[in-house]
Amino acid sequence: MNYIGIDIGGTQVKIGIVDEHGAVGKSSAYDVAFDGYDTPIIDTVITKLSEFMQENRLDNNRIRGIGVSATGQIDTKEGKVAGAAGHIKNWEGCNIRECIKKVYPGPVTVMNDANCAALAEQWIGGVKDAQDAVVVTIGTGVGGGIIANAEILCGTAGGAGEIGHFTIHNNGKRCSCGNRGCYEQYASTTALVRMVNQAQKAGRLKSGLMNSCDINGYTIFEVAGRDSYLDEILDKWIGYVADGLASIIHIFSPKVVLIGGGVSAQQEKFIEPLRIKVLSRIMPTYAKTVVIEAATLGNAAGMIGAVYYCIKHGKA
Repeated sequence: MNYIGIDIGGTQVKIGIVDEHGAVGKSSAYDVAFDGYDTPIIDTVITKLSEFMQENRLDNNRIRGIGVSATGQIDTKEGKVAGAAGHIKNWEGCNIRECIKKVYPGPVTVMNDANCAALAEQWIGGVKDAQDAVVVTIGTGVGGGIIANAEILCGTAGGAGEIGHFTIHNNGKRCSCGNRGCYEQYASTTALVRMVNQAQKAGRLKSGLMNSCDINGYTIFEVAGRDSYLDEILDKWIGYVADGLASIIHIFSPKVVLIGGGVSAQQEKFIEPLRIKVLSRIMPTYAKTVVIEAATLGNAAGMIGAVYYCIKHGKA
């Protein structure tokens, strides 16, 4: 028998069959933001989970458990969304475990998506030989999973690892969480897109290379190297990412720092210059030992880590 891994993000839910060794079989992705969240995400998740189980002939007796990776501040003990930093309508307060139990009565666990990514990398990925590691996910926001003494750091009710919301600029940009100057307001892909959009509207980018409807993380890196002003923006943004990582390294002293999210595929244009900047910002003792690399498991990390947590902690 296998497990089901569910990875609930702000735009998609990914559902897949995962075996006891972390191998992902059949998987599918579904839109959860199709009507601006007027349909609560959990309603879409339950509908698509039922469809997925039917399509793959997975009745309750053929599933050992369901592990859920979810965006937001997740209370792992209760299996619910404790907070969403203002990002998603109809999400905060949702009891994910209780809703899934209506479809599947067996073991169901729920954990924050960045923590699941860290667990996946610890299980079969880039930090499986490290006792202390940090996995940072960069996308719409910034998330983090912290491995300390070979255990995921959960904190009170599973809320640890919200590194997107520590302050790097006093009186800086207003964040959706209500604070100012949060890390993700400067280091997320959303922040990079905003910076490039502002430059494009001000007429500072080369004409014809991109227009406002084309600006996203992928196209920015595609144009990088062909527009000197965009390169300056990219360098400044990588500096913001490095600023936060330097603080994280000084606090946790990890052996490995892995960078996840779509931008982590940009080895030459992002990971390598980021590594140089971080190493120049941290004390020599830390610089001698820390390894900074791209995460290894890509889009499957959430499902894999969620199942790993279910294997270790799932109870009927």
